[in-house]
Amino acid sequence: MGRSNVEEQSLGELVASATGNVQKLVRAELELAKIELKEDAKKAAIGGVLFAVAGLIAGMIVILLSIAFAYALVGLGMWHWAAFALVAALYLLLAAVLILVGWMRIKKIDGAPRTRETLQDGVKMLKRAREH
Repeated sequence: MGRSNVEEQSLGELVASATGNVQKLVRAELELAKIELKEDAKKAAIGGVLFAVAGLIAGMIVILLSIAFAYALVGLGMWHWAAFALVAALYLLLAAVLILVGWMRIKKIDGAPRTRETLQDGVKMLKRAREH
């Protein structure tokens, strides 16, 4: 009576074979991840370009609407220089408000206080362990 191929292999050979199979599986998974990430990167790049073009168009629209608003003020009897100065002042006011809101939000950043605390606790434990 002959033993099957698996029965003839030693435990070491079986472990080596299993390890090799796991390594092949990990390599295959990594290769699949690379392929998927490349595809996602291409999609993200195209999306980013489209957003940039849309932002450029939106900026041009804001400029054209600003000019139209200034000329509407001129049509209502305002001097040209005053109409354009008023539009610029409105943008200056908007920028100042956005800067203020942004500054207030940045001041609220805590800087990961719980992480700092746990890291400090870990350092204290290591110092105590080294002293003993």
